[in-house]
Amino acid sequence: MRLSIIIPVYNEKNTILKILSKIDGVFLGDIEKEIIVVDDGSDDGTREILNNLTGKYKIIFHEKNQGKGMAIRTGLKYTSGDWIIIQDADLEYDPNDYIKLLNFAKENNAQAVYGSRTSNLKRGVMSGLIYALGGLFVTFLTNILYKTNLTDEATCYKLFKTDLIKNIPLNCERFEFCPEITAKVAKRGIKIFEIPINYYPRHKKEGKKINWKDGLEAIWTLIKYKFID
Repeated sequence: MRLSIIIPVYNEKNTILKILSKIDGVFLGDIEKEIIVVDDGSDDGTREILNNLTGKYKIIFHEKNQGKGMAIRTGLKYTSGDWIIIQDADLEYDPNDYIKLLNFAKENNAQAVYGSRTSNLKRGVMSGLIYALGGLFVTFLTNILYKTNLTDEATCYKLFKTDLIKNIPLNCERFEFCPEITAKVAKRGIKIFEIPINYYPRHKKEGKKINWKDGLEAIWTLIKYKFID
């Protein structure tokens, strides 16, 4: 079996090598790793770093910044694994959790498994109150609109069977990838499972890019796809 790991990157020169090293060091048993890095028009030196890694990973460059959603859509075209997971290029998420997500998926014959960060909320470990409240509201709205039972809709760690995600048409450009894919999976009657994961949040001053406008876009995306395909 093979796990395809899509890493959308935009201006992460301080963390890209560190996250790639962490991924390289993860042991998945007999599951092969396929690492696809999509640089979304970085202009801080990230592209130069990635240019030196050509041959070790699948690296695709966008000539201009198009958004995380577009980077993921590009990455999907290059995947060949049985499973696909999204990995941010910062250090907020721990690649060692891949095996937990994969094992759960295999043991429960699940097509979609999300890594939930809610244990961090209980401990008060978060990027900020606004981020936390926004995530909780988006999750609440998802559950109301799509009759799901999620605790963390906005998590980056979303694991999908490849034949599922590749057969869902995506229109996202920025951070609305998360609500769009969640809405479309749920509308197909596919159960989304969750398991707890590790989470080490960073703050805006450390490079966190999502903002309140993206929160409004997430809300609109959830409402929109309730009524259209």
